[in-house]
Amino acid sequence: MATFQDAAASGIPEEAQVVISGGGPSGLFLALDLAARGIPSIVIEPRTTVDHTRPRAKTTNARTMTHLRRLGLADALRAASPLPVDYAQDVIFCTGLTGPAAHELRRFRNAFQLVPGRYGPQPECGQQVPQPVLEEVLRDAAARNPLVTFVTGWSVTEVSGKDAPYAVAVASPSGISRTVTADYVIGADGGSSTVRRSLGIRLEGGSAALSNISILFRSSGLASAVALGPAVQYWVVGSEAAGMVGPMDLQDTWWAIVQGVDPDRDVDQEEAGALVRSLVGSDVDIDVLATDPWTARMLLAPEYSRGRIFLVGDAAHLNPPWGGHGFNTCIGDAANLAWKLAATITGWAGPALLASYGEERRPVAARTISDAAANGKALAYHFADPGLGAAGPAGEAARQAAEQALAVKQSEFDSLGLVLGYAYGDSSVVVPDGSPVPAEDPIRYVPSASPGALLPHAWLEDSTSVYSRLGAGFTLLADAGVLGGVPAAESFAPVLDAAARLGIPVAVAAVGPFDDGTPPSELWGADAVLVRPDQHVAWRGSSAGAAAAALSTAAGWAATRQPESQEPESQPPVFESPASHDDFRSTRVDAVIP
Repeated sequence: MATFQDAAASGIPEEAQVVISGGGPSGLFLALDLAARGIPSIVIEPRTTVDHTRPRAKTTNARTMTHLRRLGLADALRAASPLPVDYAQDVIFCTGLTGPAAHELRRFRNAFQLVPGRYGPQPECGQQVPQPVLEEVLRDAAARNPLVTFVTGWSVTEVSGKDAPYAVAVASPSGISRTVTADYVIGADGGSSTVRRSLGIRLEGGSAALSNISILFRSSGLASAVALGPAVQYWVVGSEAAGMVGPMDLQDTWWAIVQGVDPDRDVDQEEAGALVRSLVGSDVDIDVLATDPWTARMLLAPEYSRGRIFLVGDAAHLNPPWGGHGFNTCIGDAANLAWKLAATITGWAGPALLASYGEERRPVAARTISDAAANGKALAYHFADPGLGAAGPAGEAARQAAEQALAVKQSEFDSLGLVLGYAYGDSSVVVPDGSPVPAEDPIRYVPSASPGALLPHAWLEDSTSVYSRLGAGFTLLADAGVLGGVPAAESFAPVLDAAARLGIPVAVAAVGPFDDGTPPSELWGADAVLVRPDQHVAWRGSSAGAAAAALSTAAGWAATRQPESQEPESQPPVFESPASHDDFRSTRVDAVIP
């Protein structure tokens, strides 16, 4: 890998298969995932360093940690995180943090999939870690990867061309420009995406009526003064100020978000310190390090691609932070696009595969935005009541009422259904089996191998994850208990024959039982499952012939929406266009951002 920051000796390549505009989490993850599949890319990023005074996202959920595990980076991120998982796992709603006025109102345990020890629903649990730390882990991985060219200090200024190859104009702060010719262009350049603007695509949706202020501060005495025990977040429901407070590390750095602020209000350092004291207590030392005012956006692009140009992450959608899903949704975009783009460049993907990217990911973003927007209607200040801090029966009654009212916040912190329960059941590269799909629920996750769903995770008898049996391409997993001792490769030889004929990478493996004695077929609802490179199920069933046909569909060559039990008529392959989706619009404030 080469990092070019000096315009005079940049050596920026004139041609590239893939140019990624933006070296934040989604852009770097995409580059590393492509590299893991043998595809080189160039990442253009204006920032030469990572700003630790703007921590932004702090929640890396179990699904994203599992994506990082697949790239060999989960352990590195946990080692770099200033907060180990076993430090704290709870979110506490309270009237204050310190002194006799600190009353606990409600506690949400094991929030954000923070579970010390072995985790069941995924091979990795969640991790609290500031986004700048994650970015540094990704940057370090990119620096060691020969297939990633990371150009910092430069910006993509325009993408031109009706068809590939595209002309990607890049410029340095001093005004020196270069043009890179690219077969594929990825816009991972945030809410003000130059790539999206070059396509004429606008984000649609709305914004919250009130703003928020993020404050990074140092306090040597706060940790010992907190009266409620450790937590990853404290939501303070106070009469003077309302918002969130949490530790950044195990030393003395903290973050706060003051919620419900007039967007026209200008907060200086002194006032920021006063706002923090209103949350944590007046007797605590506060040294404000940085402030960052912001407004929650609920915005979604009506389309995620045109030609060979694709949008990922914040370039395609802007999510409110409530629930911690925004950054994780960005990584999900990159993971979905990476294997499809690699398959197309390598030559084994049909035309429907890349087209399925927006078809699959846009509904996930719409659902996530909707859930976060709902949580944004129940922020700390919505529960403020002067009686919450009162002594005696009146105060106790007010606190009990608040505890009951705060039950509405469960989906913000206990959102496994949203994190793991999304499915691509309507995708043109998934083969339906006619069975009911589990109902969507942001809280309750029902593991299912329904086509399009995430492969249900389980631990095997040797204490390894069933995900460890998955190859880099497609994987046909069969229940070892139903094969009668016949090798899986022999039982499903037609799958391997089809793979060889089409040039599709496929592994076949027998697994089971799981460590609790459950046979895989019981969890899957079928004897075998065909798993995609992104760990989602493309097909399930028993027939080797049907599995072979499903492989063609899953690779984008013969899209069909017929359940497996129905034999498709003999006809030339039909490639379906991505399904259209209604534009997501906020129920609050309409907005269009170019």
